[in-house]
Amino acid sequence: MQVGVGVPGRRVVCAALLAVVLAGCSEDGEAVDAKASGTASAGAAVGKGGTLGGDGSACELPVAFDTAEGWTAEAVDAQAGQDAADELAREVADALLRQGPVTAACEIDAKPAGHIGFLRVWTGEPGDDDARAVLKAFVGAESNVSGETYRTFTAGELAGVEVEYLTTSKILEETKTERALAVTTARGPVVLHLGGLDSEEHEAMLPAYELAKRTLRTTA
Repeated sequence: MQVGVGVPGRRVVCAALLAVVLAGCSEDGEAVDAKASGTASAGAAVGKGGTLGGDGSACELPVAFDTAEGWTAEAVDAQAGQDAADELAREVADALLRQGPVTAACEIDAKPAGHIGFLRVWTGEPGDDDARAVLKAFVGAESNVSGETYRTFTAGELAGVEVEYLTTSKILEETKTERALAVTTARGPVVLHLGGLDSEEHEAMLPAYELAKRTLRTTA
């Protein structure tokens, strides 16, 4: 008989997986060089690389936005994890690909542009929750969060809520800054999240996040 892994167990597994990934980055020459170049370009203006979210793009989403030059997008197949035959694999996939009321739908990799991190897009089913409620549930589903600061924003005809907060890794004994924003659409809520290897990388990637936020609009 297989023993189910509860929420604490899933978080331990995910934390261990994350630690392995980060350890790999620190040992990879390309990743170390990318971090150095990212630090030098922190705060610099970012050029438009393309548009994501519409029909025929790498990720078809309820919203569209401009992506930064050099960043590469790839759709996330969350259903594949749920279809795994192994129960542990399904639970790990659920812990990694679902956060609060939304599920991972797309990740935009900053590494080709010289940074270590992702801008991730999460989507959910239509419901009665407004953008603030969705965002609070998203952040609340993450462990070891502190210092949340929420604010409203507008992008064209869209109104949403964004948050800046800190997360602390008990394994790595490090605290870093993260950001996320949420909007609601007729096709359901959408969350954009910017993490990063550390706070320094996060700040270096902010122009790409701001570009996405500034150009956010709904798709047909």
